[in-house]
Amino acid sequence: MDTVSLGKIFSGLAQSGAWGCFDEFNRIEVEVLSVVAQQVLTILDCIRRGDSFTPFGDGSIPVLPETGLFITMNPGYAGRSELPDNLACLFRPVAMMAPDFTAIAKITLMSEGFKQNELLAKKVVTIYDLMKKQLSKQSHYDFGMRAVKSVLNASGRIKRENKDMDEITVMIKAIRDMNLPKFIAEDVILFDALF
Repeated sequence: MDTVSLGKIFSGLAQSGAWGCFDEFNRIEVEVLSVVAQQVLTILDCIRRGDSFTPFGDGSIPVLPETGLFITMNPGYAGRSELPDNLACLFRPVAMMAPDFTAIAKITLMSEGFKQNELLAKKVVTIYDLMKKQLSKQSHYDFGMRAVKSVLNASGRIKRENKDMDEITVMIKAIRDMNLPKFIAEDVILFDALF
């Protein structure tokens, strides 16, 4: 991302009153972030003053007060820079924590109609934790929240299609259906041993 492309995005958001969330914003080069700070400040100042237009780039743009700019950052990783102070002061920091996989799984299973939602949530999270630790490291393996959520949704679909099937059997079928096709041969043996 460069200053021109980001400027066009900010201009579009301001003119439409849309909200924009820029993920891992601190991956952008520091030189670009310094210019971006001025672009964001121009829009925010216009909103604070209650003005309808603001100078932006080579002209003037209308700014709707509903406009929202948000950023996410993953500090402390290689390839990420710290935000310049003039940009950091324009955003309110919010700390995030790691999600509680078991609580999310329990609620999802509840919404899918599972009676044994608490037991199954613990089992699903445990099996995914074991797979993450014991199976080989492959670039196409995913044992994070997105994969867990996919299995939970698949289990709900299987449960609706097979109303007489035991809930634990439904969950095992969902986990196997969603994971077996992507495993290499050596990992299939380890995966089968987990059940």
